[in-house]
Amino acid sequence: MGAALPRLVATDLDGTLVRQDRSLSPRTVDVLHRIPAEVVLVTGRPVRWLSQVYDQLRAPLPAVCVNGAVVYDPHADRVLRADPLAPDLLVEVARRLRETVPDAVFAVEVEDGRALRHDVKWPVLWDAGDASIRAFTSPDELGSVPAVKLLIRAGKRDPDVFTRLVAEALGGLAEATHSSYSGLVEISAAGVTKAAGLAWFCAERGIEPAEVVAFGDMPNDVPMLTWAGRAVAVANAHPAVREIADDVTLSNDDDGVAAYLEKLYEL
Repeated sequence: MGAALPRLVATDLDGTLVRQDRSLSPRTVDVLHRIPAEVVLVTGRPVRWLSQVYDQLRAPLPAVCVNGAVVYDPHADRVLRADPLAPDLLVEVARRLRETVPDAVFAVEVEDGRALRHDVKWPVLWDAGDASIRAFTSPDELGSVPAVKLLIRAGKRDPDVFTRLVAEALGGLAEATHSSYSGLVEISAAGVTKAAGLAWFCAERGIEPAEVVAFGDMPNDVPMLTWAGRAVAVANAHPAVREIADDVTLSNDDDGVAAYLEKLYEL
C-alpha cells in the first residue's frame, strides 16, 4: 500500500493560490471543493480581506490569518483564537525600530484584523475609503490597544535586507517576516508564525504534521512549509521557499496548487 494521502491542505493565498490579478481560476475553485481533504487558507491577510476570496468560492473556507495570529471561522464569523502583540510590547518594538530606522512609518492591525490604524504617511492601498481604516489621532495611539500585526515601511528597500535589519533590532522580542517585494515588513508576537497558527488549527482536529500538505511562495510561508509533512512551492516562489520545499509545482498564474492537487488526489 502507498502512503496515506494528506488529510489537510494548507495553502497561502497571494502569490500561491490567488493569481496576480487577485482572482481564483474556475479550475482552482473546482479542485478545492472536490478533494477528499479539509482545506484551510493560511495567509498574511487580515480577516477583512478574506471576503475578496470567499466571494469567488462555492463556500467559505476556514482561515489562519495575519501570519498565524488569528484563526477564523467564516461560517460563524468568529475569531477562534487570537495572539496579539500587547500594548507595552508594541511601544517597545516601535521605540527600537524608530532608533534603527528613523524614516520608518507604521501601521497596526487591531480588532483581530478587522481594522487598521496607521501613520499619516502610510500608503493606504486596498482599504482606501473603508470606515475601519484611519490614521492615528496621536503618536501614542500605536501602542494603545493590542494589535495582531505591526507593519513597517521605510522608503524603497530590499525586502530581505530590511527584514533582517528589523529582526536584528527586535532581538527576539517579536517575529519579523515579509510576504511581498515592496519593502513591507510584518511583525507579530514572539512565536507567532503561520506554523504556530496552523499547528493549533490541526491540533483541534487531531491532525498531525505528517498528514498536511502545504503550499506557499514567500518567506512568511517558510515556518508553515517546514512544519508540514509535505511542502510545495509554486514556481514563482522566493528562493528561500524553493530551497526548503519538497516539491515545486506550476506558478500561481498557471494554477500550480490545483495542478498539484489533481495529481496527488487523482482527480
